[in-house]
Amino acid sequence: MLRESAKATNIEIDLKALTSDGLGDSGVANGGLLADFVEAVLGNAETRLVVARQRLLKELGDEGVVDASAVIANYNALDRVADATGIPLEATKEANTAELRAVLGINDFV
Repeated sequence: MLRESAKATNIEIDLKALTSDGLGDSGVANGGLLADFVEAVLGNAETRLVVARQRLLKELGDEGVVDASAVIANYNALDRVADATGIPLEATKEANTAELRAVLGINDFV
């Protein structure tokens, strides 16, 4: 979705930043901050989550924290439902994402 949203709004992004150790901005406004929050939410270090949430609150306010949290929850839920039910990747999506999956190394996951 990020890739398509960027195309639609003429924003140049670097998706490789999402798989690097630094989790850079990737061209998305506050991308590094948002990526750090995602990692903290999905991780297991409570202190990291508290710090990331406070940083996000300072930069984006209450609405930004709520929006970011809702997006994380939605994507996490969709992924779990798809995995749990064994939903296959449609042929069209497989073809449309081949280059992206190769660049990000997604095909290397079991």
